[in-house]
Amino acid sequence: MTLTIISLLFVNGDFMTLLMIAWLIYLIRFLKGRRKKTTKSIPSLTEEKSQHYYDNGMTDQQIDFFRETMAHTKKLIVQLEENMAATSKLRAIDLRNDTVKAAKGTFKELVKEPRKLHKADQFLYTHLPNLVDLTGKYLEIDGHDLKNKATYQALEKSAAVIDDVSLLLVADYQAIVADDLEELDIEIAIAKQNMAREKELASFDSDTEKEQEN
Repeated sequence: MTLTIISLLFVNGDFMTLLMIAWLIYLIRFLKGRRKKTTKSIPSLTEEKSQHYYDNGMTDQQIDFFRETMAHTKKLIVQLEENMAATSKLRAIDLRNDTVKAAKGTFKELVKEPRKLHKADQFLYTHLPNLVDLTGKYLEIDGHDLKNKATYQALEKSAAVIDDVSLLLVADYQAIVADDLEELDIEIAIAKQNMAREKELASFDSDTEKEQEN
């Protein structure tokens, strides 16, 4: 059917319309292919996970968006881990900053509390992708067979930027868990207050018993 329409348009000389239709067909096929590829990369949704999302007040559309986002993020983290382990220089940066550990920690926290997704914009769309690109480019340059002074200078500058972005990635993790730390501080404060009250009551009961004995 599509070929018939295109053939008729071609015969009638409506070239611009032909181009428009051809472009639309290409776009539709591209989007369908991309959708299939994305769907295949997402693990099947278990009943337990589905209930977890619903318990967090998410709609079906929000769940789909979240799962696609996290599937893509997981791929980036896997790639980052591979890149950071590829050379001694990058391993040293990772060891110093806990770069990969922070990325995995942020991912784990988002899976646990999907409602925090909006707090991770910089991590998801800027810092993590940039770090993957930077480390990939670093490895590409480091893999050159012949290196000169300019090459080593470029590697040093690249390593410095990777170090800086690693710190931003760690800051992203700290921001994500900040609420948990605040809640922990509150719980600790309440526990200390309860312990203080119990000591006061125990001291009061002890004094009362001594007075009764006298």
